[in-house]
Amino acid sequence: MQLSEDPNLQPILFGLFLSMYLVTVLGNLLIILAVSSDSHLHTPMYFFLSNLSLADIGFISTTVPKMIVNIQTHNRVISYVGCLTQMSIFGIFACMDYMLLSVMAYDRFVAICYPLYYLVIMNPHLCGFLILVSFLLSLLESQLHNSMILQITIFKSVEISSFFCDPSQLLNLSCSDTFSNNIVKYFLGAFYGLFPISGIFFSYYKIISSILRIPSSGGKYKAFSTYGSHLEVVSLFIGTGFGVYLGSAALPSPRKGTMASVMYTVVTPMLNPFIYSLRNRDIKGALRRLPSRMA
Repeated sequence: MQLSEDPNLQPILFGLFLSMYLVTVLGNLLIILAVSSDSHLHTPMYFFLSNLSLADIGFISTTVPKMIVNIQTHNRVISYVGCLTQMSIFGIFACMDYMLLSVMAYDRFVAICYPLYYLVIMNPHLCGFLILVSFLLSLLESQLHNSMILQITIFKSVEISSFFCDPSQLLNLSCSDTFSNNIVKYFLGAFYGLFPISGIFFSYYKIISSILRIPSSGGKYKAFSTYGSHLEVVSLFIGTGFGVYLGSAALPSPRKGTMASVMYTVVTPMLNPFIYSLRNRDIKGALRRLPSRMA
């Protein structure tokens, strides 16, 4: 799947996606370095943020390098094994992003609704456990999708032309009955989609209810500005993700589906570090102090 048939646009697309990839990796690496080097940021909130940045690097690295190579070589095919590998790694990091956003919403819920018990509840053991559970659930989801594809052997020798592989693409290429696989896919989508997003909505419902009870308008503004960056990232990631997977069936043009996937897989990870760094005074301060700490 290519973004444009015009050969004159290929150098522009190459430079555009290479720049977006480098900006994403650099931005997320700066957040990880800022959090790890500044003792003031050694809190659960920034521990989860650094893990989210690490997941974003892996998230975009499974698709964009392949896309850049395809544009440069004018060869837009991917092998069956390569597609399975890309789909597996992408599934892990995409689900990890989603799980970490849910964990971060829970962390913010505890911080604002139970501030006196925050450090007791969100202790290092629980934080590490939540990261481990998020990774294991992401790995399980990825392997379950792979197991569905491995049951379909009718197109093992067929090259799949695409910059990004997901289970629905491979299932649609099969001529065999995929009804049972679709049932499993929708079950996984409901389990991994509805439960985390329900937790996010519940957490922010309690957060907003608590903030609205703050008597001063200045206190309300400060509280909303503190959690606004996470809400923006959640809305961006979930909005584009649901737009890709729920709206793909309604998109008549494959190119429109490709553009929606680009928004989800490329633009969203690139914007996350900007949202957190520009809206967070602690991160901006840590980034300003980073050169002196690295010297």
